[in-house]
Amino acid sequence: MSERRRVLDLFEQQKEETKKRVNDGIEKYRKANATITVTNKYGTPVKNAEIIVNQIKHEFKYGANLFMLDELETEEKNELYKKHMSAFGNIATLPFYWDSTEPEKGKTRYAKDSVKLYRRPPIDLCMEFCEKHGIEPREHALAYDHFFPKWLYDASIDEIKEALEKRYREISERYAKKIPTIEVTNEMEWDRGATALYDDPDYVLWCFKLAEKYFPDNQLVINEHTRSAWADKCRTTDKYYAYTEANLLKGAKIDAIGMQYHMFCRREDEYDYTRLYYNPENLYRHMDLYANLGKPLQITEITVPAYSWDAEDEAIQAEIIEHLYKIWFSHPSVEQIVYWNMVDGYAYVADPDPEKIKRSQGDMTLGENYYYGGLLRFDMSPKPAYHTIKNLFDKVWRTNESLISDDSGKAKFRGFCGEYEVTVNGKKHVVNLSKNTDNNFIMEI
Repeated sequence: MSERRRVLDLFEQQKEETKKRVNDGIEKYRKANATITVTNKYGTPVKNAEIIVNQIKHEFKYGANLFMLDELETEEKNELYKKHMSAFGNIATLPFYWDSTEPEKGKTRYAKDSVKLYRRPPIDLCMEFCEKHGIEPREHALAYDHFFPKWLYDASIDEIKEALEKRYREISERYAKKIPTIEVTNEMEWDRGATALYDDPDYVLWCFKLAEKYFPDNQLVINEHTRSAWADKCRTTDKYYAYTEANLLKGAKIDAIGMQYHMFCRREDEYDYTRLYYNPENLYRHMDLYANLGKPLQITEITVPAYSWDAEDEAIQAEIIEHLYKIWFSHPSVEQIVYWNMVDGYAYVADPDPEKIKRSQGDMTLGENYYYGGLLRFDMSPKPAYHTIKNLFDKVWRTNESLISDDSGKAKFRGFCGEYEVTVNGKKHVVNLSKNTDNNFIMEI
């Protein structure tokens, strides 16, 4: 057995009750019962009607970030990126980092024709792509202090708040009706801050109160890095849990809790580092803990290393991802799973210098490139991990049935929640199957 393959033991050695929880959870929380009643135009039940049920969309949200849209070095690679992104999921994270949406005070970069910045495609370009392909855009992040623009570094707290409110207002006017999920704060447990506002005791509360003002109808999300989300003591005194609960009690409108999942560990340290993170019992314990806050959970940023493009390394990456996705998908509180980088060779901190970035694209020794954590190789060919995630959502977790109505004109089925095309004796209908409705559909032929 290779040293890398040992990490799979962390999943395979799970207790039988954990394996049962995965299977039972998916069946219980991701599916719903439905009844189709077929009638003629007079309302009389029609028996022996042929019914074809095909799921065309998932209610559950899954996808990746869209940070390399039209950012690659050739048109061919850009088109392949769009092809793979559009076929992959139903949600995409957009880069609203303040230092890239307003790098110079008063000069914003939302428009499609904005000057290019590495990993920061203009928001309007991203929105156009999402709308074209039926993908829900996700905002990341309104008040992420570590990526505030440099022109605020020496500003006072009052000056920062004034500028931040202007930013909220502009984003609200442009996108509030188009982007359901708004990530408000991110990585408050990062050790350093970029501006004076980061050290304000009421930073998080103030940011969420302001978000409630400008985004009253949106889902407001708090987000935190991997260690805080998954590696603390799993108690209500854990920092992330405690500060989220405290701000909820103070009246912050926190509608969902984001939990990053970046496995940024060196190859030689992988087994020791992931003994906790790849432990199914630990994953469930932390999700159960945060579920106590009564808010849905979002797995917001996922990186699972492959460490190379060798076949065995890529196969292990895919197997780990399959285990993780099944665990997350089975938990009743999880509503989104968002992988991070789609393609290798363009990760964060490849090089901060724009000119050096051009020369270092594809250098897998630099920054987060080291982990080979993408779902596509640098040449844009899909890895096994890409196909694994698509297979789960496109086949394993998708319902297609052939039914016949009974003497009362009824046919029943149980399927994964989402949008369905139902064909009855050749006539097509579109319905939504959800846990929150009775799912009784009357179809006239």
